[in-house]
Amino acid sequence: MFDGYDSCSEDTSSSSSSDESEEEVAPLPSGLPIIKNNGQVYTYPDGKSGMATCEMCGMVGVRDAFYSKTKRFCSVSCSRSYSSNSKKASILARLQGKPPTKKAKVLQKQPLVAKLAAYAQYQATLQNQAKTKAAVPVEGFSWGNYINSNSFTAAPVTCFKHAPMGTCWGDIAEGVRVEVPNSDCSLPTKVFWIAGIVKLAGYNALLRYEGFENDSSLDFWCNICGSDIHPVGWCATSGKPLVPPRTIQHKYTNWKAFLVKRLTGAKTLPPDFSQKVSESMQYPFKASMRVEVVDKTHLCRTRVAVVESVIGGRLRLVYEESEDKTDDFWCHMYSPLIHHIGWSRSIGHRFKRSDITKKQDGHFDAPSHLFMKVKEVDAAGEWFKEGMKLEAIDPLNLSAICVATIRKVLADGYLMIGIDGSEAADGSDWFCYHATSPSIFPVGFCEINMIELTPPRGYAKLPFKWFDYLRETDSIAAPVKLFNKEVPNHGFHVGMKLEAVDLMEPRLVCVATVTRIIHRLLRIHFDGWEDEYDQWVDCESPDLYPVGWCQLTGYQLQPPAPQSSRDSQSSSSKQKKKAKSQQYKGHKKMTSLQLKEELLDGEEYSFLQGASDQESNGSASYYIKQEP
Repeated sequence: MFDGYDSCSEDTSSSSSSDESEEEVAPLPSGLPIIKNNGQVYTYPDGKSGMATCEMCGMVGVRDAFYSKTKRFCSVSCSRSYSSNSKKASILARLQGKPPTKKAKVLQKQPLVAKLAAYAQYQATLQNQAKTKAAVPVEGFSWGNYINSNSFTAAPVTCFKHAPMGTCWGDIAEGVRVEVPNSDCSLPTKVFWIAGIVKLAGYNALLRYEGFENDSSLDFWCNICGSDIHPVGWCATSGKPLVPPRTIQHKYTNWKAFLVKRLTGAKTLPPDFSQKVSESMQYPFKASMRVEVVDKTHLCRTRVAVVESVIGGRLRLVYEESEDKTDDFWCHMYSPLIHHIGWSRSIGHRFKRSDITKKQDGHFDAPSHLFMKVKEVDAAGEWFKEGMKLEAIDPLNLSAICVATIRKVLADGYLMIGIDGSEAADGSDWFCYHATSPSIFPVGFCEINMIELTPPRGYAKLPFKWFDYLRETDSIAAPVKLFNKEVPNHGFHVGMKLEAVDLMEPRLVCVATVTRIIHRLLRIHFDGWEDEYDQWVDCESPDLYPVGWCQLTGYQLQPPAPQSSRDSQSSSSKQKKKAKSQQYKGHKKMTSLQLKEELLDGEEYSFLQGASDQESNGSASYYIKQEP
């Protein structure tokens, strides 16, 4: 095993011992610097005291329907987009006094119409921009430094079954030894040395060269799935030299005996580890495959889209009718939002027919077996019925669990659900959840689990009580036994770090933290942003990833918002925080809406919500408290 040890010496006359290796892990890429608030004072247009103009998209509408106490934006998506570098051109244009090209009237009782109008306006501004969807790198963020300086812990890889190595991570833990490039060396050729794992953070490991004992001066972080990380013995079989670091080169006279003593009985990576990593990063979806996916402008229907690219299992889908390929949608290949061609017709879901009469050359339907299968349900006996009340995560406001109603029962266990008090007259904002979805809950779930329930918009009888509401609306609650109460042993704990998709702008994967766990629901907080942008996500969501996933797959990582950006939010952010409790009282659905502009892209209702905790999952905890 130690035949690869090479006793060749180096010139140690140099006083510097910090030579950088070409293999040193560079800081992780990051994206979209935040543009500061320009301090522009908000004024009403045309002297109408009841109207407002969105500073992001230029939409004119009823002031009371606008976002936050400042009423500067029509939705939280515009508020976040205003801070995004990808919208710099739009912001500069507005600062230069250029008027909006289109106005859309906001109907006070139809908030979705306002959101869609704003989104349509934003989409129009993108038509003249080159494909600038990619996030702009922000230099300086490193997971290792971030974790070290704050003593954070990260969720283990085994929490993410859908991620590479999620099901075959094995016993990789602190103390495992590996062979890595020796960066403390001035030899002209690449040489290696053995290091031990001091700390694990997802895929990333803090390593310390053998021989340094308690000296952490040359500790370094690397991705354990990287191509330069090998099991002990790899150098011997590959003919690579093992050379001790220059700093400790003269510490021992017999390094081979030292290694034998130190490594006897120690664990290392399995010999086929790199092969397993490679195999786990093979994805069945290929470019040019056709799928059915939610229409991000009308949540109640699906459209045909074509896979444009696949990165780490995440699909960039381009709607089939988009000639310039800018009308896109991001989701994971295991997302409940995508289905095989013909799915909508088979269950009775709304579907937007394509103007394209035949498949374009090279496009082909994705095989049905590639999509995630939902659990089979028995709808023959007692089952969900139209008009039944329940609690559901709002797809347009992923931080809120709201009073909801089943509007239509589809085939195969699928349900169309609307949020009480905020529905469009034509049902265009209904959304589809499966009966086993972890995003829907029986009446009383929030009360039992001490979660603030968002009542219907405009509902005046506060505090909200289900017993009174059911009586007033002459409704019945969906039976508790019909809901999915399975709680897997997921392994998440409060405070764990991870990388999470911002479902309001699903092309972005951000630095995030688990801040609360309720059964299988995780409350995901995006580091550096206000709590109002938090999202409820299921513990088995395919949009959660281990620390280091972006680096491993080559995806862009969105770092925490810098302090300067947080300062720019200042008083308005504090007002939003104060308004949060009021917003949950049902005054405005738009007030607690989640992150970035693609909230209107429909990803917001990506049914990911849900998470699990270690609490009891007895059915009794799902019942509402009975009142006389």
